[in-house]
Amino acid sequence: MDIGSAQIDNTTTPDTLEQWDSLKHMSLVIALEEEFGVQFDEEEIVKMLSFPLIKETLSSKGVS
Repeated sequence: MDIGSAQIDNTTTPDTLEQWDSLKHMSLVIALEEEFGVQFDEEEIVKMLSFPLIKETLSSKGVS
């Protein structure tokens, strides 16, 4: 999304980050799957609309 990690916190959502549109969301999902060697189902993809929810979903897959 072309942002620095300092711009990401527990309030980061598509509503607070202009660059986070549906295409960027799918790019993020694919990058997370590749980086952590996991696969997300449709329900998880739709749910992961905030930084805390992304962390929670990754944690449920054993990623710490």
